[in-house]
Amino acid sequence: MAHDVPKSTRRRHVVRRTGANPPTYRRSPALICYWQDGTLLLENYAIREKAEASPIVLEVLDALSDWQSASALHSRLTKIPPPMIDDLLEALVVHGLVDRDGHDRADGGRTDRSSEKAGLEAWKAWTPAATYFHLTTKDVAFTPRAETNRALKKRAIDSPPPPHLKEPVSSVRIALPAPVMPTADADSFKKVLTERRTWRRFGTRALSLDELGTLLGMTFGVQDWIEIGAWGRMPLKTAPSGGARHSIEAYVLVRHVSGLKPGLYHYQPAAHELHPIRTKPAAAAAADIRAYLPRQDWYRAASALILMTAVFPRVQWRYPFARAYRTVIAEAGHHCQNVCLVATSLGLAPFCTMALADTRIEKDLGIDGLNESVLYAAGVGPRPKNVAWAPWPGTSKTPSRAANRPDRERG
Repeated sequence: MAHDVPKSTRRRHVVRRTGANPPTYRRSPALICYWQDGTLLLENYAIREKAEASPIVLEVLDALSDWQSASALHSRLTKIPPPMIDDLLEALVVHGLVDRDGHDRADGGRTDRSSEKAGLEAWKAWTPAATYFHLTTKDVAFTPRAETNRALKKRAIDSPPPPHLKEPVSSVRIALPAPVMPTADADSFKKVLTERRTWRRFGTRALSLDELGTLLGMTFGVQDWIEIGAWGRMPLKTAPSGGARHSIEAYVLVRHVSGLKPGLYHYQPAAHELHPIRTKPAAAAAADIRAYLPRQDWYRAASALILMTAVFPRVQWRYPFARAYRTVIAEAGHHCQNVCLVATSLGLAPFCTMALADTRIEKDLGIDGLNESVLYAAGVGPRPKNVAWAPWPGTSKTPSRAANRPDRERG
């Protein structure tokens, strides 16, 4: 709606007033507005319809916070001529920006498209950010593979993709021991999977450099390289990555690791090296863990905290649409699970969390939060002695094991 009403929908007195109960209207609860390329847009993200807006449209929408008739709106908005209000109401209904209480639209459609009908009430606590993202990236139209490949080959020639690995953040290079994994057979693999737990208490010994090296190498390290036409060399890792873009970077906040000074490090996955960003006393590192993981003081005694960031341009180059943000989050999850599984196989106590002080972490890492942003954190420490599992801080109690049978609803 560039001005008042789109010309294609501009009518006079098209709002139906049949019978003793005229239709009522309200602003869609799933409505947001934003500027894009200098144009103010209104969008109903529940049905993914949008239109241009003007000040008079916003005035009408502001008055439609609850259900009311057109005549009631006339009384409220005395500075706007009633015929113009009627035109606006009809146009807003057609564009899906205003809900009408089930009456037929003038163009023959139905307007019963409220947030309740879309099942959004359960998302209320997540609205608008997560709800908007979730709904606006669903059910997209996918391009045929052949067409996508042709476009990507051309893009790779015209504008080569960003590098898969970051340049060293320090001239100091600390070689890590090669990863060493326990002998793996079916039973031991099953044991690792079933014993993976989140720990919130840790032992007092230092994590060894071998343990940290194995954890990083088997989770984030480049295991091999392959050649893919115009894309050139691409790394292979133990976690899947959408389009093999490998957006995830690993930084380590060391508190208590033998042979390493406490502080922040960046992990180089191809060289299998740590590059120091900033060293500090162990007490300061513990304070940073507490600061990075708000209201999770029990993790301050972890030996190391791995901070996973995403370098978004790697994925944006391959997938220039919002749904690809899901692949980035999924990739972080794949890596985090691998951290926990490798730590479990080494007899360590892992944990993971997304409750992060994003800006504080990004400032300390020296990243901008837009092109590269922190998404996830996983930590590890030695297990406390004589404890099978420590899910809660300050107690040795563990949850009681439930009966090995599914609960069934009885109707």
